Amino acid sequence: MAVTNKQSGTNVHEIADGIYRINTPIVISGAGGFSFNQYLIADDEPLLFHTGPRKMFSLVREAVASVLPIETLRYIAFSHVEADECGSLNEWLAVAPRSVPLCGTVAAMVSIGDLADRAPRAIADGEGLVLGEHSIRWFDTPHLPHAWDCGFLTEESTSTLLCGDLFTQGGADLPPVTESDILGPSEAFRHAMDYFSHTKDARAMLERLAATNPSTLACMHGSAWRGDGASLLRALADSFSA
Repeated sequence: MAVTNKQSGTNVHEIADGIYRINTPIVISGAGGFSFNQYLIADDEPLLFHTGPRKMFSLVREAVASVLPIETLRYIAFSHVEADECGSLNEWLAVAPRSVPLCGTVAAMVSIGDLADRAPRAIADGEGLVLGEHSIRWFDTPHLPHAWDCGFLTEESTSTLLCGDLFTQGGADLPPVTESDILGPSEAFRHAMDYFSHTKDARAMLERLAATNPSTLACMHGSAWRGDGASLLRALADSFSA
């Protein structure tokens, strides 16, 4: 793990072949430690999944630059429209002139076509995109965990699921990657905050993600996770039912 900013503690760790977790720990007043993660896929057509909040742009930029030249970024992707997902989108479009926003068709239609300084590349449910040695595929997951425009990416060569706000873990000092239980801590966090929409279609969407058989879960908050991702996603669905 490389620390790219000693003051903030922002760090970079390769969690799968060519996929880097950028992590910034913070302390939320009255709530304790937390963290924001972005994921960089280094390839012929580099992709950044999530930008972090606008006020973290300089920290994330510094971290990305430690892996590859900023100007080579091709896609600025995100799960749904929210500050920590795409708050600094336009800042990235400004410093990476060949980059475009990459998002689901709903986000492109209702938000990004207007908010972004460059037209988005809308990616349809189930559509794949080759980045070079890596290949990604988009899955619409409306209202899972929240937002009509929500969706996730899988990276097929490494069996990595970029799973956004699923399995959010509190804490600011968690390891970059873990094989320990994250369902318990993430469910405790969910019950305390209740940030899920509780859509009736959650189990079907989680089953569809489980069918991709991910071995790495790239969580947006807390540790990334390594193991039998299909079983963990099904356990999350069971937890909803309970």
